Amino acid sequence: MSKKRKSATKAPEQTLEEVKYLKRLIERGTPIRVKLIDNEEVSGVVEYYDHSFIRLTREDGPNLFVYKHDIKYFWEAEDA
Repeated sequence: MSKKRKSATKAPEQTLEEVKYLKRLIERGTPIRVKLIDNEEVSGVVEYYDHSFIRLTREDGPNLFVYKHDIKYFWEAEDA
């Protein structure tokens, strides 16, 4: 009798949760604050996104295209 090894299941590379979350932010017009990898912070409303960047619409300055690889994290902020 040979023992069969269970093959390890690899986690999916993409779950599409990011897409759902960004769509919800756009639909609701939720203001966010973004912490960049250089520790600069910007704020605005996500107007558009694709696989490599998000577009932030801002009232206090020009709209920004922020590359996702430059984002440390972001959060929903009522004061943004």
